[in-house]
Amino acid sequence: MSRIGEKPINISEGVAVRVADGGVEVAGVKGKLERKLPSLLKLESREGKLWLVRANNERKAKSLQGLYRSLLINMIKGVSEGFNRDLRLVGTGYRVRLEGEKLIISCGFSHPVEVEPPAGIKFAVDNNELIRISGADKEAVGEVAAKIRAIKPPEPYKGKGIQYEGERVRRKPGKAGKAGVAAGKGVA
Repeated sequence: MSRIGEKPINISEGVAVRVADGGVEVAGVKGKLERKLPSLLKLESREGKLWLVRANNERKAKSLQGLYRSLLINMIKGVSEGFNRDLRLVGTGYRVRLEGEKLIISCGFSHPVEVEPPAGIKFAVDNNELIRISGADKEAVGEVAAKIRAIKPPEPYKGKGIQYEGERVRRKPGKAGKAGVAAGKGVA
């Protein structure tokens, strides 16, 4: 078992952490996030750091301690710096624009697809092909990015679709006739 959960959590400058009613509330420049803690864990503040203390040494309590330590670190980073996720539209005629706060995506359908941002999420568009999703909650940013990518995932033959920035799309060769073998030649 990992001992990561027993390490202290450092609180960044300008971040306020409040523990109440079996939960934790983290506030900073980018917003405010809340999360309930399971009954097996208790959050203590000592020496300007946070410590997650488990109720017993059972396997479930140990695993929850490591999980919630990571979640709290992401909350603190989110309210101080924020999280970003970039998506790129690849394909001829595929483009995106921002209309108010809504995204309007044209990606080969007979109609443009509109995406409303949930609370705490902001969209930015660059050069009609790059979508930047930003927010304080890492889970929400990732979920919105996955939903937008699911509108038109990259296909394996030409690579057209909506893909994460830096994502490698595994390509398939296509038909044998287009792969360089002339029809009727090379067959014994």
